[in-house]
Amino acid sequence: MGSQPRPILKIKLTKSDMIIEIISVLILATFWFSTFFQYNSLPEIIPTHFNGDGSVTGNGPKYMIFGLPIISLLFYIGLTYVSRFPEKFNYMTEITTQNAVKQYSIATQMLRVMKLCIIIMFFAVEYKTVQDGLNGKSDLGGWFMFCIVSLIFIPLFYFLVQFSKNN
Repeated sequence: MGSQPRPILKIKLTKSDMIIEIISVLILATFWFSTFFQYNSLPEIIPTHFNGDGSVTGNGPKYMIFGLPIISLLFYIGLTYVSRFPEKFNYMTEITTQNAVKQYSIATQMLRVMKLCIIIMFFAVEYKTVQDGLNGKSDLGGWFMFCIVSLIFIPLFYFLVQFSKNN
């Protein structure tokens, strides 16, 4: 008396999905380019960790500036790979042949948007880190951290609503 196996479908990218993918790749490429371009201008020690209110709580060698682009690239590759198997995801409703395309489409679009948000978030933090390193000023500010965290939670809540609407 187990549940039926979920349908395995290839979800086609919509025009908006393609736009999100292109923007993600362009921002990721810009992220890497700007990191390499600014590396030699940085002082030997830069801010490497910030607390919740944006104050610097750790410094490190300038090569640490490559950490966020590497993590962003790994997230991009990992989430791109995972999004190819929406039948393996957890859903709030039972997946049937009638709702699979819609639920899978929402799930893969959510991952696509989250990829973009993660890249933007890390790029913004690195940009601020580079600016602080170059200017000798080290303070992100609470508003900056609020905006960064909002980049993750606003799309997440949006897609949770989409899932519940399409049960």
